[in-house]
Amino acid sequence: MDPRRSLSGHAADVAPRLLGATLASRVGGDRVVLRITEVEAYGGVAEDPGSHAYRRMTPRNATMFGRAGLAYVYFTYGMHWCLCVVTGPADEASAVLVRAGEVVSGVAAARARRQSATSDRDLARGPARLTSALGVTGAQDGIDLTRPRAELRLALPTDPARDYAVSARTGVSGAGASTPWRFYLRGEPTVSPYRPAVR
Repeated sequence: MDPRRSLSGHAADVAPRLLGATLASRVGGDRVVLRITEVEAYGGVAEDPGSHAYRRMTPRNATMFGRAGLAYVYFTYGMHWCLCVVTGPADEASAVLVRAGEVVSGVAAARARRQSATSDRDLARGPARLTSALGVTGAQDGIDLTRPRAELRLALPTDPARDYAVSARTGVSGAGASTPWRFYLRGEPTVSPYRPAVR
């Protein structure tokens, strides 16, 4: 199936399909591949108070309004990059945050980038750690993840994950705090711990 078509639904519908998918990075010349174990869905304008796109399009979130399959990379807390997969039709903001994964290839390169990690389990256990392990920065914002030769490429699983759990999203406060749009594979040690929003 065409991967872009698979990603063209609403983020909350697409998010579970990304569990078990792989992200392959050739950023900086080192190849690192991880298997996605945790994701969160974010909706569009006037729909999802937890989303960057809730109020309108801005220079920061413009990629969220692009076509399905683009990488939306944003800077947060003044120090971290986070990676989302854009979903849904173009002009209707919708994206899935890739929160955690298991590094399955290129472990040495991921370790070199994540020297503070105390174990391989922690190399991509959390959205900022994940981008660091892959070498992803704002330079990758807008990359088409479905292109075969892209330096950052997404491959959907042949068999969709069935044994996954659902919860509220990590760190989301206000009206969107209880929205159950966090999806993660059960029993996976690479899944990040859930943390509610802190005022």
